[in-house]
Amino acid sequence: MSRTADAERRARREKARVAGWAIVGANPVLGRLREAVRGRAGESLTGTDAWAVVDGHGMLTVNAERDGEPAEWAWVFAHLLLHLGLGHTDEDDRLDRVRVAACCVAVNRFAQTLRVGRALVLVPELPGDNEDALARRWRETGVPPEYATLGTNGSRPCLAPSRAGDCHPVRRPDWDQLFALGLTDAATAAITRAAESRGQTAHQRPRREWDRALSWFTSSFPLLGAVAAGFTIVADVEVARAWDISLAAVSAEHGEVYVNPHAALTAEEWRFVLAHEMLHAALGHDRRAQGREPHLWNVACDFVINGWLVAMAVGHIPEGVLHDPRLTGLSAESVYDTLVTDLRRARKLRTLGTPSGDVLGDWLSEPEAVARRGSRRAVGRPMPWDRTKQVDLDDFYRRALTQGLEYHRTSGRGLVPGGLEEEIRALEHPPLPWDARLARWFDEHVPAQEPRRTYARPSRRQAATPDVPRPGKARPDELTRQHTFGVVLDTSGSMGTELLGKALGAIASYATARDVPAARVVFCDAVAHDAGYLAPSDIAGRVTVRGRGGTVLQPGVRLIEHAGDFPADGPILVITDGECDVVRVSREHAFLVPAGARLPFTPKGPVFRVR
Repeated sequence: MSRTADAERRARREKARVAGWAIVGANPVLGRLREAVRGRAGESLTGTDAWAVVDGHGMLTVNAERDGEPAEWAWVFAHLLLHLGLGHTDEDDRLDRVRVAACCVAVNRFAQTLRVGRALVLVPELPGDNEDALARRWRETGVPPEYATLGTNGSRPCLAPSRAGDCHPVRRPDWDQLFALGLTDAATAAITRAAESRGQTAHQRPRREWDRALSWFTSSFPLLGAVAAGFTIVADVEVARAWDISLAAVSAEHGEVYVNPHAALTAEEWRFVLAHEMLHAALGHDRRAQGREPHLWNVACDFVINGWLVAMAVGHIPEGVLHDPRLTGLSAESVYDTLVTDLRRARKLRTLGTPSGDVLGDWLSEPEAVARRGSRRAVGRPMPWDRTKQVDLDDFYRRALTQGLEYHRTSGRGLVPGGLEEEIRALEHPPLPWDARLARWFDEHVPAQEPRRTYARPSRRQAATPDVPRPGKARPDELTRQHTFGVVLDTSGSMGTELLGKALGAIASYATARDVPAARVVFCDAVAHDAGYLAPSDIAGRVTVRGRGGTVLQPGVRLIEHAGDFPADGPILVITDGECDVVRVSREHAFLVPAGARLPFTPKGPVFRVR
């Protein structure tokens, strides 16, 4: 036979196999199993009655020399996929000829209801016994001839044991789970068709792989089930193009995961991606940067999260996703410190989302989000962290993760990496809010005036117990130095009124509680404006947002430090939004900035982030 004729024959056989594989893919019951199977054409599988075999890891080997019609190949592939879905490959040591023949009877019984392709032989009347009962009986009596060739490898077993030399994944796919999901898909499709036949068209988009992956968390993975219940997936090509999203990105504030519909990922890979994004949001990575470079911080969190998901075997890690076993056990902060030692290489690393990261922070306002998405969130859709019901964002994520961890452990769903468990446990004891930490700073550096008592003046309570002398409070005749502090306040146009209100309100209340009569105040925008000493309650009334461009704070700090009427040990509180020059303070000081703001320098004093 000429080479041309041989090539044409091989192409014809390949075309028939591909057509048969497509027929199987159109069946919703087998669709999930089909996606998890890998195939190869092997000359080692030969014989006039040999079509294909499969092993427990989903490696499907076909006879490349076999002639067949697409309908016949569809039946062969469906037969082998049903073996996987019915759990016939769970125990390789039991796969002898008798056991496989009994399993083939069960597969043919199920295949008669699916009606995929055309059977290779005339199927006799099948017994109703299960595989175990048939195998026990046939070990004693032998396999009847009419049941010996119901497989796809003639009289030989069509289930092959897994060989140690094969390049199999470490973990077998969960064939039972994939088969159960396929049955669910088929039932959903049947209900939808029935509704459409009655004129009741479903007003919803078709469920895609990412939708099924999100549903899997709520039904089968309790650790992230409650978190997944609070998220919505936005699969919009225009959104993915506008933000340049490669796979997915998350907005913790809006409760949305943005996926790229054109990403060619399997169902297992979508589980990995969605778990990755939900952990970003639930662990508050968008709020934990604390002045670090945002992209490098996102990359550091990616390394940590991906290590956890690989250890827990949640889906399959997509190709090209950041993962380094050498970083196992390190926190995100430690990984960040490692990355900054080689900035040139670290800045080339890419996350699952946009070039700047896959964690979309508070920088995106709701009007901008609506405009770029092209459609508004469904009207009336309740958010899990509805602030009108006194359940905020942090509370929702904290409860969802801590309760999910308990359910995960009690249901025996597997071990949780130590680092992830520590972070979830830490959520049960959140850090002190910014105003409480600011109060501690005032307690340390602006102590309250201690009252002076003397027996020269009796207490006003003396009349109750006239026989017991008690000292009374005395007002000293001499002048005493009052405690005070300095405030350098950014009044440029970029300052938000919410930050000003919270900051000045906290300063007034703390100063009043410590009997501070006045604070030295300097307003700064492009230049410094000395307001002198102001009563804390009057500071807010004197603030004027001038909006004169950039903020220069260093002259204001220098003005207070060198003022003759300001004590040498008086602390300074700098209030800014971070859009300022480099500030150096030579005495005790602290910064008050909005959450998510990043100072353009490394601060030496504490930084309180207003939320």
